[in-house]
Amino acid sequence: MPENLLDTIIDSLNDLLGSGIKFLPALLTALIILSLTRYGAEFACNVVTKLIKPTVKSPSIQSLIIKLTNITTWVTGILFAAVFIFPGLSLGDIVGTLGLSSVAIGFAFQDIFKNFLAGILLLLQEPFQIGDQIVVNDYEGTVERIDIRTTILRTYQGERVLLPNSEVFTSAVQVRTAFEQRRTDLAVGVDYNTPLSQAIEVLETVLGEINVIAQTPPPVIDLVSFGDSSIDFQVRYWTKSDQSSVCSAQTQVIVAIKAAFDQANIVIPYPIRTLYFFNQDGYNDYQPKGLS
Repeated sequence: MPENLLDTIIDSLNDLLGSGIKFLPALLTALIILSLTRYGAEFACNVVTKLIKPTVKSPSIQSLIIKLTNITTWVTGILFAAVFIFPGLSLGDIVGTLGLSSVAIGFAFQDIFKNFLAGILLLLQEPFQIGDQIVVNDYEGTVERIDIRTTILRTYQGERVLLPNSEVFTSAVQVRTAFEQRRTDLAVGVDYNTPLSQAIEVLETVLGEINVIAQTPPPVIDLVSFGDSSIDFQVRYWTKSDQSSVCSAQTQVIVAIKAAFDQANIVIPYPIRTLYFFNQDGYNDYQPKGLS
């Protein structure tokens, strides 16, 4: 009995070793195909990049075409490797297997597919481009890259934010650099004793002397309200649309307005409250009759 068991084990090991030896060439061939696929994907992407750069000007579309080329090459290589590993497997069997498992895969990876499709639509529709400065929900920054799953922002504080493409696609996106110029509205208040025509003249002079402010369209100065302690102006001017230019121009405008108002003796007032005191006893509604 022990000898029969030992013979059975040896025969099983021999069969397993024989099967492994028969399977080894197919496995090595599949590994070689996958290795070649890696280099083939790089070569295909380089060729496509050289072909589309002169004809396709949009960086987003270029990125989409290159990514699809890479994905297509890898899928083709994996299918060929699978056919070599499993000789009895045909292309029809692969398609049938993919069809049967598509529902399960769809449920398992629905977020990934949703973000992938949203990324493709973002690249095709181009609501914004790489390098644009955008605001999405609570995040603001420069678009660095649009990947298959995420849109990558670099905030003005130097932080990286990864936003799911589906969230970007379905949210309201404010593109701050969509146009060459952007308007800034700056509130300025002056004392009630200030002649308004003089204040307007000073503001116009200041805005005309700052080089970073565009003169087309020209700056606008509006009187907007009677404040609690000041008469309020709204100074509206245009600059380059990027955040750095907007902040730099606003700093120059504020410094220049303060200096010009000081020179013209125009006061920018602090918040003021006027208090009136009177004899409260004379207004006592609960005073008994006959005691007044």
